[in-house]
Amino acid sequence: MDLTQLSIKKLLQTQANIIGELKNREVVRTKNNPIGDFTEWLVAHAYNLELANNSKTGYDATDSSGTKIQIKGRRVTADNPSRQLSAIRKYEDKDFDELIAVIFDEEFDIVLAVKIPHEVIGDYARFSSHSNGHLLTLKGNILKDDRLEYITADLQKVDF
Repeated sequence: MDLTQLSIKKLLQTQANIIGELKNREVVRTKNNPIGDFTEWLVAHAYNLELANNSKTGYDATDSSGTKIQIKGRRVTADNPSRQLSAIRKYEDKDFDELIAVIFDEEFDIVLAVKIPHEVIGDYARFSSHSNGHLLTLKGNILKDDRLEYITADLQKVDF
């Protein structure tokens, strides 16, 4: 499909239709930016996790042992290469045991995926009053921390 020939309105309509179909196929759970829902779906399929209800705050999934997992995804592009994840709300409440973070490139290939214990986040994240949450960027010293588990290869095995 040659997208260059479509009007802006038609491009937006096409995106909305695609998001609707991804929702019908249960790949995404909302009609928002699909990267968050897609990342949750991907991680759940890779590890056979039970996704929490959309209205559940603090974590996104649980494993068979009851471990509560927050899942974050970030798509980096030439225009926006930031590896800062969306805000982690109420970090101090300890509503999750570990964070799984996935960085995608522009073509949705998985560049990096890590499992981070809750306590490690506090060593590297900074609180932002503007975002009302802790902000964590996946670059620099955190990636050298031996408490992280690199799971990139596991997620790359999921067929999507």
